[in-house]
Amino acid sequence: MYFNGMKGIAHNGINAQAEMEDKLSSEAFLKVFELGLPPVDRKTIEAATTDILTAVGEDVRREGLLKTPDRVARMYEELLSGYRVDPAKLINGALFDVDYDDMVIVKDIEFSSLCEHHMLPFIGHAHVAYVPRGKVIGLSKIPRIVDMFANRLQVQERMTRQIADFISEVLDPRGVAVVVEGKHMCSMMRGVEKHDSSMTTSTMIGVFRESVSTRTEFLSHLSRQGHFGL
Repeated sequence: MYFNGMKGIAHNGINAQAEMEDKLSSEAFLKVFELGLPPVDRKTIEAATTDILTAVGEDVRREGLLKTPDRVARMYEELLSGYRVDPAKLINGALFDVDYDDMVIVKDIEFSSLCEHHMLPFIGHAHVAYVPRGKVIGLSKIPRIVDMFANRLQVQERMTRQIADFISEVLDPRGVAVVVEGKHMCSMMRGVEKHDSSMTTSTMIGVFRESVSTRTEFLSHLSRQGHFGL
């Protein structure tokens, strides 16, 4: 695990929740997961967009482009919002003590992200599983965690690992598995222009890496519904 301070949290109600919130808001935790960045500078993006439009030969004064710099600035603020998520507010105390140690799977989580190489979109689905160690997280939080790491400049491999590491740090489960399937516009629209190509990445932590049977159980759930059987 990246952040050893997440280990050993006492599961004693209010005190445990307060301790968790402190850790999620700590400078070390935010740095590890590339969070807490300053607000987007819209004016600079607007000026840069105007320069790009001019550089490609467009007339920035024509009607269709008059508000484009403002629209682009607002778009990047939305698409790159993952750097500015407050993880303590995201979790919002939705960690629950359970006497349950079977696999939890959340499949087909839609995401969209921006490739950091060309700033073109890649879109797809994430599939997340974990084996609890006395704690589970609210169901809605898993897709929000995926969005937090998708809504930034990314490469799919890193995004997959970050999702798994974040869940591992917060829950300290027996294991976490994440599989991400993505279609990349940089391959579909330019370069090799392979419109039907897709990319699959996976990260396995704990029992998912150590136990073939656990890993196979997770992947069988994906393959039964037409996902890649890795």
